[in-house]
This record gives sequence, C-alpha cells and structure tokens, in this order.
Amino acid sequence: MDLVTSAAETGRAEPPEAADVGFAARAGAWGVLAGTLITTAGISWDVQWHVSVGPDTFFTLSHLALYSGTTIAGIASLVMVLLSTSAQRAGRSWPRAAGGTPVRVFGGTFTAPLGYLISGIGAASFLLYGLLDLWWHSLYGFDAVLNSPPHVALFLSISTTMVGSVIVFAAAHDRRWGQLGTIVAIPVLITFAPICANAFSGLPLPFDPTIAGVVFFAAMLPIIGAGILRRPGTAIGIAVVLGALQGFLWWFSPWASAAYAASVGLPLRDGLTPQPPEVPGAIPMFLIVAAAAVELLLWQGRKRGYDGKTVLLVAGAVSGLIIAASIPLQQVLINPTSAITGSAVVALLIAGVVFGALGGFLGSRFTAMLRALAPVTAIKEAR
Repeated sequence: MDLVTSAAETGRAEPPEAADVGFAARAGAWGVLAGTLITTAGISWDVQWHVSVGPDTFFTLSHLALYSGTTIAGIASLVMVLLSTSAQRAGRSWPRAAGGTPVRVFGGTFTAPLGYLISGIGAASFLLYGLLDLWWHSLYGFDAVLNSPPHVALFLSISTTMVGSVIVFAAAHDRRWGQLGTIVAIPVLITFAPICANAFSGLPLPFDPTIAGVVFFAAMLPIIGAGILRRPGTAIGIAVVLGALQGFLWWFSPWASAAYAASVGLPLRDGLTPQPPEVPGAIPMFLIVAAAAVELLLWQGRKRGYDGKTVLLVAGAVSGLIIAASIPLQQVLINPTSAITGSAVVALLIAGVVFGALGGFLGSRFTAMLRALAPVTAIKEAR
C-alpha cells in the first residue's frame, strides 16, 4: 500500500503525436537547477561578506552571483515555455513529464509547463525586485540587514524559482534524471527557504522565526521527496546531498569573502573571532538522523497498512522533534561560546513537534499535487 495517494492522480498516457522533447526536458530542468545552485552560493557568500567585511553596495561580486544564477534559471524557463508554445501551435501535445501540466497564459498566447511557469515567474520577479533593491541602495547607501523590504521580496522570488525546480523534476519522477534532480533540488530549497523567515524577525514572537523555518522546511521537504519518488532511502539521500552542500558552502563562503575583500583592498572587520559561516551554520547537521526516522516510519506504515496521511503526520512530528533537539547540540559543536537556557530548549522542542507535524500534514498534500503533474504512463524517453 502506498503511503501517499491522490484521487487526482489519474494521468493518461501521452498521445502518439506528443512532442519528442527528451533532451530539451533534461537540459531545461538542469538549467533551472544550476541557476538555483549558483544563487544559493551567492546568498551564502553575500551574508558572509556582511559578517566578515561589513555593509556593501548593490554592485558586488556576491550580488552578481545572485543575479546571474537567477538569470540562468529564468532563461532556461523562458526557453522551455517557448518550446512548449511552439509545440502546441504546431498541433503536438507537450508531454507533462517535461515540466508538468501545460498551462495557457495571457489568453492562450503562451503555453507554459507548470514547473517552468513558476520558476520563470520567480526569476522575473527577482529581477524586478532587484531594481527595487538598487533604488533602496540609492536612497540609503550601504545595506547590512537581511529583512529590508527589497531583500525579503528577493528571497521570496528566489524561493519561488526553487519551488519551480522541484516541480519540474517531480513531473519526471519516473525517469532517472528526474529522480536524481529531485534529490538535489530539495536540499537547495531546504538551504534557502528558511532565510525568508527573517521577514518576521522584527515581530515579538516567542521563538526565533528562522529556526522555526529551518525545522518546518527540513521536516516537510524530505517527506515530499520520499512521497514523490516512493523509493526507500530517498529521505536519506536528500539528507546526504544537503550535507555535501553544507560542506561546500562552509568552505566557500569565508574563502570567497576574504579573497574578494583582498582583491578590492578592503580589510576584514576588526576583532573578528572564529565563528561558523552564517548560512551553512544554520543548515541542520543531523538531518540524516531525522531522515532515517522518516524512512523507518514509512517502512512500518507500508508493512502494517496504516493510513498514509497519518503516517506522514507522525513522521513530520518525529522529524521536527529530532531536528529541534539537534539544534542546541549543533550550536555547541560549531560555536562552543554559545549558550541556550533550559526553557529555550523546551520551547524549541515544542515548536519542533508543532512545525514538524505541520510539515508532515502539508507534505502529504503537496506530494499528491506533485504526483498528479505527470501521467502514470508516459511516452518512451531516454532514461
């Protein structure tokens, strides 16, 4: 018995006249993912620059990485939309495995696969909000905070592009490249999405919104990945890729900040003490433990025939609890000078269960939606 099913999962085989887009589907998907990876490296670099060097202006190399990555993802999305539109106008149906269900936009002027539509909207809005960020810098000069209005808009736009990337690969979940891409695209979103929670950092909340974002997304997204692929070990694979991404950013961010500062003749901040890099330091280091628990619960659920939605809800709560419990340990390991009170730990554990359960609940819903993007049987394509 599958743990994640959907009444909407009634896809049909693609008709014989479906467009042959095997290479284009792979190139477009990996193009969007490459853009999101570059953007992730750029934001980690930019945050570390603020910590190690200080405020910056709009025109820096880290900002260039941010914008170039989004531009790559946007161009790849646009090309796929144009190819889909051309196929439809030529009377050939567009395979839903190539980006998801085609959607007609602007009154049918264009036909856009859903995944590329979302990633393209995210990329386009990022470039538009980039103009807002440039205007903001022209008014206030240096910028040293993450939760300024243009920054929050930019983070949401990037996250939208990353969601589109996950949708694109999820639509090809019956192909090897789609399965591999899903396992890579989800860790990218786990890394970046919690940054958006900085928008709430000015509110009098009883918990750190960024930590809540880390728990929520780290609990929900591996469950979604496991539900999409329905292969044992998927959640663990996602955790392993996330660890590799964390290791790369841990090395890259301080090195890039120091090297760029030296190249432009800027000194590092006075009195800097050894501190873990900001973005990779916030990535949960023990996600693989939570992923193993998720895999065990899913296996037991299948074996005993439990209700899938209930199993995913419990898996989310358990995963959230493990992630929340590991955060104080992670802080001590990477920064021995950090301190956390007992009451803060209790509040964190409670938040972990709540946000984890919410992640499990939403994960089951999102999985059903993503599984419905592509047909159950599809045209042959090079795997």
